[in-house]
Amino acid sequence: MSDTVLDKPVKTQKTRQRRVDPEIGVSLSWKTLKTQKQLIFMSVPIAIYLIIFNYAPIWGWVMAFQNYRPALSFGKQEWVGLQQFNFLFSDETFMMVLRNTVAMSFINLVLGTVTAIGLALLLNEIKVKFFKRIIQSISYLPHFLSWVIAAGIVATSLSIDDGIVNIILMKLHFIKEPIMWLSEGKYFWGIVGASNVWKEVGWGTIIYLAAITSIDPSLYEAASIDGAKRFQKMRYVTLPGIKATFVILLIMNIGHILDAGFELQYLLGNGLTVDWSQTIDIFVVKYGISMGNYSLATAAGIFKTIVSVILVFIANYIAKRLGEERLV
Repeated sequence: MSDTVLDKPVKTQKTRQRRVDPEIGVSLSWKTLKTQKQLIFMSVPIAIYLIIFNYAPIWGWVMAFQNYRPALSFGKQEWVGLQQFNFLFSDETFMMVLRNTVAMSFINLVLGTVTAIGLALLLNEIKVKFFKRIIQSISYLPHFLSWVIAAGIVATSLSIDDGIVNIILMKLHFIKEPIMWLSEGKYFWGIVGASNVWKEVGWGTIIYLAAITSIDPSLYEAASIDGAKRFQKMRYVTLPGIKATFVILLIMNIGHILDAGFELQYLLGNGLTVDWSQTIDIFVVKYGISMGNYSLATAAGIFKTIVSVILVFIANYIAKRLGEERLV
């Protein structure tokens, strides 16, 4: 009888107030929140910012289900249901734009990830700090240029008259005459991918370098004792050490697969490459906002958002099933 009573947990008011997070095992209570009130107050402006600029505008999604006219009040708008979405998915131009967006996003994702990891590995092998900092600074600088300036540099480099790319290729006898890079659609996706690598590779390397610095140095010492060379250390120590960071960034980047960009494509695109250069963002501006069809523009934006959310959840679920790091 006494053993049975002793085995039963004693419930008190304090015990009922506590909640334990099953993931991290931290006991949460009002007392805990009071001790962290400074952090809570610091997060209030960010929360307000997110509500105003990220959640409140969702109310505007109703325009996608209306034949929206700015001069009319909300009660006088004409409701058309899924008409705008039906138009999008039956329009050949939007299908072409969707193809371009996915293709350029995939190219940017693959090239950006591979080059960022490769540059991080190479920088990690530089032992002279002076040269390492110089290379880092040079690789970071293009990130701080606006796309207007970057697009001008790219256009000048690819010029048929005195572009540095044509000059180098002709000097090396890879081509016999200058190529009109920006006048043929088949080159456009490659130009966008190379431009994004040139501009963002240094910035993307920062996170991977930070992940590399968190690797236990004793692992490299053990590898050296076992006779591992530099490339073997990269393969068996460094790459596994940054795998978790790579998976998390990959999941987040997959959510932006429909964000191929706007500025570079808009600035470098022309009538000769329009079938290859237009993205969803350009489509929204050209056929939605510029023509006053705000309902169509909103429908395209909703499509992008829903697809992005679905892709993030799918990527996160696959990572969970494979036993890798995940967002939640």
